[in-house]
Amino acid sequence: MTVKQTTVLTKANQQLKKFAKVVNGNQPIRQVKSGEKLRVGIDLGTSSIVLTVLDEKNHPLYGAFEYDHAVRDGIIVNFIESVQILKRLKAKAEKVLGVELTTACGAVPPGTGEGSSRIVTNVIESADFICQRVVDEPTAAAKFLRLTTGTVVDIGGGTTGISVFKDGELVEVVDEPTGGFHMSLVLAGSRHIDSDKAELIKRDSAMESEVFAVIRPVVEKMATITRTMVQTEIQLPVIVVGGAINFKDFIPTFSKSLKLPAEKPAYPQFVTPLGIAMYDGED
Repeated sequence: MTVKQTTVLTKANQQLKKFAKVVNGNQPIRQVKSGEKLRVGIDLGTSSIVLTVLDEKNHPLYGAFEYDHAVRDGIIVNFIESVQILKRLKAKAEKVLGVELTTACGAVPPGTGEGSSRIVTNVIESADFICQRVVDEPTAAAKFLRLTTGTVVDIGGGTTGISVFKDGELVEVVDEPTGGFHMSLVLAGSRHIDSDKAELIKRDSAMESEVFAVIRPVVEKMATITRTMVQTEIQLPVIVVGGAINFKDFIPTFSKSLKLPAEKPAYPQFVTPLGIAMYDGED
């Protein structure tokens, strides 16, 4: 592990650990000051919708999430459910923070087009926010990590998104339709159950070893996508984020197939939503 890798994740992990303690709780990391400008990020994911709140210096304050079935492979398939969930998350966050949240930013998997961005904007604005911007997910993750040179692999519910950075410049963005939902499909097929039941089993920590033995080929495919789809050179460090990677054997398996060392942050499911919020209020 290089010094650069350690530094990047040490700083990020300090914030992630504090943030995780207040997610869906009844108090923020600190009280909001009068007149303080807050930044909001909204991640409309395949398995959950996450709302994050930062202060004007990009320090995390509060977050909330709900599991959902409103998005599939990075595309919103149930507009009304998405809006209803987001309104609940907004109300919960406003109650805890004691202030109204007015603006927000969203994100989409890279390469999904203007249509997907417009739908995300519509969901956010239908939940009574002003949508400031829609960015691509792995680039948002890199912003939170403050990564200037390296590769971010964002394993979402429906897609694997890859952003490669060099000397502060984004040099390549790739997205392929393989994610956590595909793990659930493989698990469902092996057990002859529906995907919703498989998703619950996948989240059960007591079943982790048994589940990972079944979904290992999907993880290897994600690494192969990263290794073969990136046309430029993969930059180190390689940091993998997203809720689908919360298995103890994920990173060793991914690194072996990638043929490069990879790392994950603490609470990797919150990296992208926090990065999205950092764009709120930017010119």
